[in-house]
Amino acid sequence: MLLKSMSAAQYRSLRAIRMELDGVNVFIGANGVGKTNLYRGLQLVQAAVRGTFAREIAAEGGMMQALWAGPRRTQEKARIGFSVEVIDPKTGLVLEYRVEAGVKPPLQAGFAFEPQIKEEVFSVDTGRGPVVMMKRQGPGITLRSDRGRMVPFDETALPSETAISMLAHEAAAPEIATFCRFAEQWRFFHGFRTDAGSLLRRPCLAVTAPLLDEDGSNLAAVFATISVNRGEMPEIDDIVADALSGAQLVIPEPEQEASIGLSLPDFPKRVFSAREFSDGQLRFLALTAALMSYRLPPLIALNEPEASLHPDMLEPLADMIATAAKRSQIWIVTHSERLAEAVSQLCGVRFRHVVRQDGKTWIEGMRLTGEIAGLGDDDED
Repeated sequence: MLLKSMSAAQYRSLRAIRMELDGVNVFIGANGVGKTNLYRGLQLVQAAVRGTFAREIAAEGGMMQALWAGPRRTQEKARIGFSVEVIDPKTGLVLEYRVEAGVKPPLQAGFAFEPQIKEEVFSVDTGRGPVVMMKRQGPGITLRSDRGRMVPFDETALPSETAISMLAHEAAAPEIATFCRFAEQWRFFHGFRTDAGSLLRRPCLAVTAPLLDEDGSNLAAVFATISVNRGEMPEIDDIVADALSGAQLVIPEPEQEASIGLSLPDFPKRVFSAREFSDGQLRFLALTAALMSYRLPPLIALNEPEASLHPDMLEPLADMIATAAKRSQIWIVTHSERLAEAVSQLCGVRFRHVVRQDGKTWIEGMRLTGEIAGLGDDDED
């Protein structure tokens, strides 16, 4: 399944935006234009699915920090909203989920600055138009029955609780369960700690790790899993040598713990441990694990992956992104023209320029429908 589109409204600098998405999506722009808010909007959809939406907003400073700070139209409600469309390319089936959250009215239960879920809608489109399968307004939830009628669900939701997280494993809502399984697997990598206390510098438990954790804490286990299950790693070895001046990744046979090291051409008789890696070496290896793991998630989102990397590492990074794009949908937020151009050439896509227009985050050349003029077609607009 693939993300077909993403929308956000009244969230930070996102006044109202809808984007059609491709297999590889690269967003580039200056500091402060709102690139990360686009990325964050997608994370909050996943948080709704996982049942952590309210916690995520609270961690940002609460609803008053999350709400669009610019002018609103008369009678327009103070709500943030997100929606995504997911398509199965084989069948054409489209699943759409939308969630809106606002603030607590006076005298209502709940904490003052946590989000109150006002509305959720989940629909299915088989090609004949969308059919609502779940609707939540306030605490009440209704589901479409086998007979095609909307009937009340037997539980009500707390003000800050998402209905979709309550229905993620319900047999009565198989389409919702399918969507939730898809969204729960997305991976967001928005910066790896590289300080002396970083988990990436430590050995980890020797447990099979087909995917990299978002904090990178199972980094060594990911490489060990690839090595044990594939026997060799020629693609990874070549990319590491290209990016790290001929260095060779060393993976000792795991016992109770897994670890990694680097053998450098200037010191062939010594293996350097992860504690000795430079920040750039460590971050590049974490990105390698994220993009070249034994099994990839359906969506990989990278926020400023070029941070701390030497410019000569950007082409090898782009090579890995292009390789990963054969197995996963990619979302990249970057400042680097060099990285964006390399990915664009290798993947045959155009990167999207994120700008500010009248205080709002927007994409250069984007139509109101969410399509980019000339992106993915033969337009010359």
